[in-house]
Amino acid sequence: MPIVGSIIKGALELRSRMPDKKRVIKRPFIEQNKILKKLLRKAQYTSFGEYYRFEEILASSNKINEFKKRVPVFDYTKMHYNWWYRTLSGEQYVSWPGRVKYFALSSGTSGSSSKYIPLTTDMLKAIKKTSVRQLVSLVKYDLPREFFEKGILMLGGSTHLNFNGTYYEGDLSGITTGNLPFWFQHYYKPGKRISKERDWSAKLEEIVNKATEWDIGAIVGVPAWMQILLEKIIDRYKLKHIHEIWPNLTIFCHGGVSFTPYIKTFEKLLGKPLIYIETYLASEGFFAYQNRPNTNSMKLVFDNGIFYEFIPYNKTNFDTEGNLIENPETLTVNEIKENEDYALLVSTVAGAWRFLIGDVIRFTSKEELELQIVGRTKHYLSVCGEHLSVENMDRAIEMLENKFNIGVKEYTVAGIPYGTMFAHKWWIGTDDNIDVKLAAQKIDEYLKVLNDDYRVERIAAIKNVEAIIVKPINFYNYLKMNGKEGGQFKFPRVLKGQNINEWESYVEKIL
Repeated sequence: MPIVGSIIKGALELRSRMPDKKRVIKRPFIEQNKILKKLLRKAQYTSFGEYYRFEEILASSNKINEFKKRVPVFDYTKMHYNWWYRTLSGEQYVSWPGRVKYFALSSGTSGSSSKYIPLTTDMLKAIKKTSVRQLVSLVKYDLPREFFEKGILMLGGSTHLNFNGTYYEGDLSGITTGNLPFWFQHYYKPGKRISKERDWSAKLEEIVNKATEWDIGAIVGVPAWMQILLEKIIDRYKLKHIHEIWPNLTIFCHGGVSFTPYIKTFEKLLGKPLIYIETYLASEGFFAYQNRPNTNSMKLVFDNGIFYEFIPYNKTNFDTEGNLIENPETLTVNEIKENEDYALLVSTVAGAWRFLIGDVIRFTSKEELELQIVGRTKHYLSVCGEHLSVENMDRAIEMLENKFNIGVKEYTVAGIPYGTMFAHKWWIGTDDNIDVKLAAQKIDEYLKVLNDDYRVERIAAIKNVEAIIVKPINFYNYLKMNGKEGGQFKFPRVLKGQNINEWESYVEKIL
């Protein structure tokens, strides 16, 4: 039994049993009140804090209500063009004390230009703190001590950040990886040299070249790109599965998108089952992570530099395009209900205030404060009131895979005109054979069962459902063609506007 592994696991077990008053909190609402008070107090002398009179909010007997009254809801465009743009020139004390040294570039899944999300020193500390908590939670999985000596392969952006003389910019994974603690460097793969590589294809190739030299116990990354990497390794070394080269591979820590559509094809690359652990780490903060086995939900981190508000995702607060109305209803952590959908607002130690991050979540357990990500505010498909969520779509694709024993690596869907009514058009990324008419028919059947609004609109307004089979590699080639190759980029599940025309034009050329 490896001595180092025994020491590390023993230390984690001891840490998990230690009484920590800051972690063992029985009333999240009280802690959230404290978080908001700390945020307001620290930012009260910033330009933002002075403009919205944080000192008066702090003097109020009900700080949360006063905060909601005085500070409006911000999306990225409003926050950036009113406030954050000033931090890019090095101005200090804009919406958070001090100068912002790092900006995470986040382009999401749309065709828009990159967003610059501030990453303050306080936010980096908060992310590290939550990361340690997640590491400690591994003791609940009863892993062998030998596991804690194995390498951890993290497939992310380049740690060689762009510097313009005022700030550093890069994707979140590149910034956080560049700030890893020294003791973690021994376990971290692919190592400093390869992690600096900016060319994504070159990075994958270098990892493939070094794969035989590593003993990997855990892999971390976005499902689609991790799957591509494992396929390359298997192909290069003529393997039956990845466990022939990494026999101790035990954990896949993933995030960014739902893993559901990828499971079937991903598991074909394995020689034995893995433990899947989901994280909710976004450019705006580390919000939740899966902290126990036998669940597919993540626990909200409610006591580490982030104040949350939850907007019921309904037609009262959002229009059919997913745009937020003015002055929406917002709830605090004590007011949420299980199995209802909420858009997430955050106020953070990075100087985000009542910031709409665009995710839609659902609490599966109010007692445990465990949640799932069920979609994006603007990635719902509702051209005529069908209100299809990404969760509905993922489930329909999963049912299609199971019905015909196929693997679907990617998909996207659009609502399009059909005479005087509408149609849904699906592009399905699979290397397996399936009749497109049968695929469309089955997806249609599944969605009628999964979503009552869809069933009704399918009778009245949605007059056709069409499917097109596209090789999965073409989804990734399209991203690359648009400068979106790499671990931070995901193909949108729902296409809208000009993105539909551009994608259709591309598909016509390759088919």
